[in-house]
Amino acid sequence: MSHLTSDYDFTLPERQIARHPLPHREDSRMLVLHRSEWRIEHRSFRDFPASLREGDLVVLNNTKVIPARVFSDDGRTELLFLEAAGENTWKCMVKPGRRMRLGRTVTVGGVEGIVIAVLETGERLVRFGAPVDLEKVGRLPLPPYFERESEPDDEERYQTVYADAPGAVAAPTAGLHFTPEILSQVPHAFVTLHVGAGTFKPVQAERITDHVMHRERYAIPPETAAAVATACRVVAVGTTSLRVLESRARDFGSVTAGEGSTDIFIYPGYEFRVVGALLTNFHLPKSTLLMLVSAFAGREFVLEAYAEAVKEGYRFYSYGDCMLVV
Repeated sequence: MSHLTSDYDFTLPERQIARHPLPHREDSRMLVLHRSEWRIEHRSFRDFPASLREGDLVVLNNTKVIPARVFSDDGRTELLFLEAAGENTWKCMVKPGRRMRLGRTVTVGGVEGIVIAVLETGERLVRFGAPVDLEKVGRLPLPPYFERESEPDDEERYQTVYADAPGAVAAPTAGLHFTPEILSQVPHAFVTLHVGAGTFKPVQAERITDHVMHRERYAIPPETAAAVATACRVVAVGTTSLRVLESRARDFGSVTAGEGSTDIFIYPGYEFRVVGALLTNFHLPKSTLLMLVSAFAGREFVLEAYAEAVKEGYRFYSYGDCMLVV
């Protein structure tokens, strides 16, 4: 197995980056990877319910993307509100950084904030004098590779139909294919993992074992823990759901109910404790998400499948097609 970052690279034509959603969520194509047979199958996401076995449990991430992208009232500073860090205090990514040094102030929505800390990661802790109404002043943060501003259609389509736990700055994109009708056809349960901006961060280290993983908050309700314990096979929808389940099992011996945070980094060599099948989108080159999928299905098989997806014109990334690994 390879621990070199360069071994998780692939070439993708620009035209295959899906920068807008399809007219209907369920129209996505679904590449099925049969691990035991090293076989690839071309299907539609509409076939997902029929791809399940009796006794399967589908686990989805119900986090909701918040309108976290904010501009200062003078338009000179952009902030991405990553997570609350105390009363009226937020951890933020900022642009340009030179305008947000320690002690500098910024006003958004008429509320003044002051930079009280500059973190090693470059993020800022900003304490505001009153609550900031993100619903009023914020915009939906879209992935950088969209290379466009958010549009009215994104307000609906960059959320899953079951999103009800606000706190993410990126969507759990494998869930974007589901409609209420398809969801009603599969036995399912929910976890929550608030996806952070680190999900888009490429691995810069030459060896993946030197990469420092970002930390994200999660919650597992009692009914989900109970359902996982009795399932014949757990089908994770998205790398976020998988990371919650595997992290909890690693830390507690099994999937127990509760809240916490995880910085679990899954790459080839990892032994999966809980998840038996994975529905996921196509990920960025050299990303931790591609490494996770490679751990689940084998790097060579995954890269072969990606090459097949490129050849067959699949749509990639957040608004793109999906892959089912069984």
